[in-house]
Amino acid sequence: MKRGMGFLLVILLGWLTAGCSAGSDRNNDSAPAQRAPVAESSAQESSAEYEDMYFRDYGTNPYVTAEDDRLSTFAIDVDTGSYTLARSYIEDGNLPPREAVRPEEFINYFDLDYEPPEENTFAIHVDAGPSPFWDVEAQLVRIGIKGKEIDAEERKRANLTFVIDVSGSMKQDNRIGLVKRSLRLLVNQLNADDRIGIVVYGTTARKVLNPTPVEDGELILDAIDDLRIEGSTNAEAGLLAGYKMAGKSFEKNAINRVILCSDGVANIGETEPEGILNTIEDFAGRGIYLSAFGFGMDNYNDVLMEQLADKGNGTYAYIDDIDEARKVFQEQLTGTLQTIAKDAKIQVEFDPDQVERYRLLGYENRAIDDDEFRNNRVDGGEVGAGHSITALYEVELKDGAAEPLGKVTIRYKDADDKYESKETTESIRVSEELSDETRFIASVAEFAEIMKDREGMDEDRLEDVLRLARRTAASERQEEFVELVERAIEINGANK
Repeated sequence: MKRGMGFLLVILLGWLTAGCSAGSDRNNDSAPAQRAPVAESSAQESSAEYEDMYFRDYGTNPYVTAEDDRLSTFAIDVDTGSYTLARSYIEDGNLPPREAVRPEEFINYFDLDYEPPEENTFAIHVDAGPSPFWDVEAQLVRIGIKGKEIDAEERKRANLTFVIDVSGSMKQDNRIGLVKRSLRLLVNQLNADDRIGIVVYGTTARKVLNPTPVEDGELILDAIDDLRIEGSTNAEAGLLAGYKMAGKSFEKNAINRVILCSDGVANIGETEPEGILNTIEDFAGRGIYLSAFGFGMDNYNDVLMEQLADKGNGTYAYIDDIDEARKVFQEQLTGTLQTIAKDAKIQVEFDPDQVERYRLLGYENRAIDDDEFRNNRVDGGEVGAGHSITALYEVELKDGAAEPLGKVTIRYKDADDKYESKETTESIRVSEELSDETRFIASVAEFAEIMKDREGMDEDRLEDVLRLARRTAASERQEEFVELVERAIEINGANK
């Protein structure tokens, strides 16, 4: 299965011209963004309150027979935006549109506290055992990847360029207010020698603050506080201005990153996407990465924000309230700013003598052709220090299956090496019982599967999710997931 490399052209065209149409075939990578339809019944889609939400359905991975294809290959993904968006829908009393659900972003929202590697760039953690949801003969395989950690005192100096959407749409629900509070949290977590520059865009783009050391924090915080709503939305001009500022302040031995804060909507500017796409690829190739942070419900383009971060070698998260802002900007972002690996890919090989068939949960838009795993020209994912990634497989074994069931290999380039790739491998072995952390994340994955394909919305499946999540939740965020499932059950019951 091949990851679509050219479909961002069409996505950006759809964004810049505000066009939308359906596109749900898994390999139909040319399909543009899809507007979330107005609900005919809330068990199928969300309410009409959110008409101008743009998502794209990447389909659902099928079961694969191991004898036909023993290899499963995909690019690493550390995004979490899909989970937070779905949570916002549910907290507002609506079930999310099915095309808004990317199961891997639900799974990766939760940190499973994997042990970091002692010497290498990555540690691989495998847990496999009887599935808590499917037939007793089915197995669940959890693959956890943990990147090496870098202390704040040891990380490289950061040159950050904030590109902030101050157009009229950012006034809704005080989106710009949440952006300001979020960026203040980030500034207060940075080192004194880090630098911040600010570009804003409305009808046009303009520079607000030249790159300034964080030790002059009051200048930076004053510039953030003074942000005001202005004009239409020329996101193309804003991104170009931001990349140009980042390019002028670029340092080879520093972290160079653009931080985009927006609702992903544009209504003026370039209507042909090739220029901005080439610019993003060019700057990403030079080591200036893009992190995209989404704000706002209604009039929001999830497709663009997720794919800009993907093409810009960065991450995508959705910020729905100040608590999520603290999680992302205060607790996580500063620790993961430094990229430790580029073009990271995972290949799982299942032994056809032991495995009948398997299915990867999520990562549909990260699929890579198996024979391109070791092709260094094929793009993978970028990973920051301390990042963790989880992938789950449903696996059916053959009679008399023996261990190992297969192996997991991660291939990557060190952040400062453009050419040499490295690999780390771990075997897949089955335990009598899954760990509680794996059982919890299985409940998250099953919830995502229900939200993504919920014809009839099987109430028994939701109750099974709730019971398992209650038994295995072990942190405040995991307990919040339990409450989210309870709320989804209430919404589903009220809609029958």
